[in-house]
Amino acid sequence: MDFPTSFALFEGQHWLSIIIGLIVGLVFFMFGMNVMSGNLEKMSGGKLERTLKTATANPFISILLGAAITIAVQSSSATTVMLVGLVNSGLMTMSQTLYVIYGANIGTTFTSWILSMSGIESGNIGVLMLKPENFAPVLALIGTIMLMVSKKDQKKSVGTILIGFAVLIYGMEMMGDAVGGLAEVQEFENIMKQYSNPILLLLISTVLTGVVQSSAATIGIVQNFAMSHAITNAMSIPLVMGANIGTCVTSMISSIGTNRSAKRVVVLHFAMNLIGTLVWLPVFILFNSLLAEGSTLWNFLNDSAQSSGFAVAVCHSIFNVLTAALLLPMGKWMEKLACKLIPDGKNEPKREGLFLDERLLNSPSVAVSESNAATISMCALAHQNVVRAIGLFDQYDEDTVEAIRAAEKTLDEDEDKLGTYLVQLSSRSLSEKDSQVVSKMLHAIGNFERLGDHALNLTGSAKELHEKGLSFTDEAKVELTVLVDAIREILDITDRAYADNDAKLAAQIEPLEQVIDDLIAKIRSNHIRRLRHGECSIEMGFVLSDALTNFERVSDHCSNVAVAIIETEHNAYDIHNYLHGVKHGNEDFIQAFDMYADKYSLV
Repeated sequence: MDFPTSFALFEGQHWLSIIIGLIVGLVFFMFGMNVMSGNLEKMSGGKLERTLKTATANPFISILLGAAITIAVQSSSATTVMLVGLVNSGLMTMSQTLYVIYGANIGTTFTSWILSMSGIESGNIGVLMLKPENFAPVLALIGTIMLMVSKKDQKKSVGTILIGFAVLIYGMEMMGDAVGGLAEVQEFENIMKQYSNPILLLLISTVLTGVVQSSAATIGIVQNFAMSHAITNAMSIPLVMGANIGTCVTSMISSIGTNRSAKRVVVLHFAMNLIGTLVWLPVFILFNSLLAEGSTLWNFLNDSAQSSGFAVAVCHSIFNVLTAALLLPMGKWMEKLACKLIPDGKNEPKREGLFLDERLLNSPSVAVSESNAATISMCALAHQNVVRAIGLFDQYDEDTVEAIRAAEKTLDEDEDKLGTYLVQLSSRSLSEKDSQVVSKMLHAIGNFERLGDHALNLTGSAKELHEKGLSFTDEAKVELTVLVDAIREILDITDRAYADNDAKLAAQIEPLEQVIDDLIAKIRSNHIRRLRHGECSIEMGFVLSDALTNFERVSDHCSNVAVAIIETEHNAYDIHNYLHGVKHGNEDFIQAFDMYADKYSLV
């Protein structure tokens, strides 16, 4: 190629304005895509993560899930990065992701079908309104009104999505305007003929997609060239294949610093697109050379057959569907290939304790859902630890003591990790509901950690009784049995209410907490009476007092968790006002209090 001549060409055709138009159009396109993707994912409220986890051994279900999720977030790269994060956190296995990735590649073609409608030509106004550039301004107007008028976060997100779509379409139009008319320039046609080699087109498309990290952007550019009649169908096919390979760059970057299982997910993603290209590109080249002149396929693929946005969308879908069909029976072989390329390491450190992958912060609703699952586990561990400690008063056991200490250490570490992660997460763009959940978790994790501390304190009291051979009086044992039953119930209600986010169940905690406070006050009073009559030793009194203090604190922390659950529903955090409201003139509170007071009465 004669470069000076080429530069002269571009000077004559205002090459600078063409390049600037393409770049600016691409920027608008990618910004609109990012706005749409972010808000669609934001609106999902954790449903994406739960949907991903339902991926089963059934390939067809997993493929449908992958396609649906990718259509929802408008990005196969986002879906793959999500999978990398979930696998790296140990929440999914590498084998679960294989068919989801197949589906993601099929789902990403949805965008190209929407963009292909720009090529619709008709004299009918109704049909013309199907063109994105015609209805996008209407959507932008609706979206702007929703942003200005709506108070609900959900509606604002919908408005932002509509505006993002309009920006995306505007970017497409800018790119189209930039390249419009190039097909009529003889010099440009000569250059395209020199670059029409399918291998070269494949490499160009791969590099471009790797740079912009969006196959949708590359496909959009290809569709613009196609709608400007600047490329043929035979040229668009390798360009589409290259876009599918180049999109793997995003997941490759996201896998840096992950464990081997997560890296294998990236290998699967790359291998699938590479194998599909290595199989179907030679088939296309061979098939094209053997076509009979005048046949339907020859008319579609010959060098003079101009492409269109619709034809590019068809090629994009066919390639991904054929690749998925080709590799569908080879699932086990693909897994073995990934394990072969990323073998197990002998010295790979094992991750201990809670781990939340920071990559999931790029999908905030997924990160919120996983953080909530971790917090629920923390709640269950705290519950279990207190119950274990209570059991030591009846039967002391050193193994149980060690288990309590280990669990308490885990709770300390989990609070630190979760707290740090939630602070990072709270700075992201969250839906109103997700923001409430994050606030609830930040209020709750400290209380779960403190429950672990009180379990350890109770363990100390039980140990003192065991080592000194002390024993409570029969009357004190009966009283403590009633109190312990109440403590067990308030812990159980707290655990279930938090796990199910059940505000109605959480409302039962405060009246029970008040009953426990009254019980403890009565037990203290009875202890003083026994002490005065010489029925109990001072040393036993110290142990009992410590135990009662810790039981009281346990019920207090359960109450705090209940308040966090209930107040989250109202998006307000004023514990004092809430407690004042439920205790004064609240019929439900009075009824529940009377029920628990009768159930846990000291005769």
